[in-house]
Amino acid sequence: MSLQLGRTVFGDPANKGRVLSREDALELFNSWVLNPKLKLHMLQVAALMRSWAAEKEQLDEAGQWRWELAGLLHDADWDQWPDLHCKKIIEELEQRQIDSEIIRAIASHGHLHFGVIPETQMDKLLYALDELSGLIHAYSLMRPGGYEGMDLKGVKKRLKEKSFAANVSREDIADACERAAIQLDDLIQFIIPRQALVAEK
Repeated sequence: MSLQLGRTVFGDPANKGRVLSREDALELFNSWVLNPKLKLHMLQVAALMRSWAAEKEQLDEAGQWRWELAGLLHDADWDQWPDLHCKKIIEELEQRQIDSEIIRAIASHGHLHFGVIPETQMDKLLYALDELSGLIHAYSLMRPGGYEGMDLKGVKKRLKEKSFAANVSREDIADACERAAIQLDDLIQFIIPRQALVAEK
């Protein structure tokens, strides 16, 4: 699926700091996303974004929620409106006058598809965590113990197998790590234990 958005500016700078409440965000999430597998992916990415914001960026609660919100809603329109991904969720958040940084992060989470280059740290991490999260979860589903005992070596072996989770772009993962100046090994080791907590809920 390729949908060039045709623009690189999103939202209104005057809305800086404006977010959805957790209640409103979950209402949107649950009404737009019906597929349980996609819901789990989005919840996992949201948790990873929040953890990164807290642990690596040392952001306060409000900052952590902004990052989590971007992760929670990044694929919100994919389930019911794949032909409008991610145009529809961007327009919805603009209508709700949400912080433009959150909207832009969503717009840039697949720049080869949407034509929006990740620029901010939030942009880059959503891009980096999204694709790799999906591959790691796919790997957990083929392991008898799921995430238990999963290690870096096993994930990297699956990454090299082009036929495994073939829809996950290895090129995007490499590009994302380079843009965010993060070592692939470090990102994998960050994801595994934190994503496991979401999978167990």
